[in-house]
Amino acid sequence: MTAPLTPPHQPSPHDPWQTPPKGGGPGGSHLGTLLESPEEKDLGADLRRAALVCAAVTVAGVGLGLLWLWLAPRVPLVSDNTAVFLSDSEGEEAIGADGSFALLALAFGAVSGALAFLFHRRGGAAFVVGLAVGGVLGSVLAWQLGTRLGPTGDVVAHAREVGKGVIFDAPLELHAKGALLAWSLAATAVHLGLTAMFGPRDPEPEWGVYHAPGGAPVYGPAPSPGAEPSSGAEPSSGPEPSSGPAPSSGGAPASGPAPSGPLSPEPPAPSSGS
Repeated sequence: MTAPLTPPHQPSPHDPWQTPPKGGGPGGSHLGTLLESPEEKDLGADLRRAALVCAAVTVAGVGLGLLWLWLAPRVPLVSDNTAVFLSDSEGEEAIGADGSFALLALAFGAVSGALAFLFHRRGGAAFVVGLAVGGVLGSVLAWQLGTRLGPTGDVVAHAREVGKGVIFDAPLELHAKGALLAWSLAATAVHLGLTAMFGPRDPEPEWGVYHAPGGAPVYGPAPSPGAEPSSGAEPSSGPEPSSGPAPSSGGAPASGPAPSGPLSPEPPAPSSGS
């Protein structure tokens, strides 16, 4: 008899190539969490912090708009029932409104940059981008809020309502649109400056004296655990030069190999007389 085979429509419980469950089966969510890389976790956390900072800075634009409406100088107008004129033709109230908005935006930017640094000291590109975008959105919100809550924009109807010769306020306007970037510039500058001065630093290697395996002291960064420290620069041992014949003193030629035969012919031995 043979063992029953696994049905083709059901995977084997010990199949190593079986696709893990994504969320419905037991342990599916834990497996997805384990498979998530640390870089993806850090990126997701940075994006959430950037979105939170952007939203908080944008909402703070309401305070900037109310302060601008309260502190900005008013431009006085007067009507003679035929046209509307400036009550003070040499006044600088219009420029003062732009200047007050820019100064308030710079102050809000400096405070928001410092608070953002206290909220997250590590910083990051996404965090700074969220801070800058929030500054622009907050400035636009403050601009629109101040102009809508200020004097009416229908100058002709307002002049007819107050009557001839009566001074009234012109609508609050922002002529220098570049002031909308003041908040973002101040916030990013303050945040980057605080990060450079008080932000966390990368760990530096510890320098000191340690002993090589031979016992000689070596100066340099401490070796990583498990790594064998080098004992300094040693000359590489190459092949030894071949020893040649030593030169003879006095300029005599070098002696060659001894001759195998006699140097001079020997006289024949005398034969005994008969």
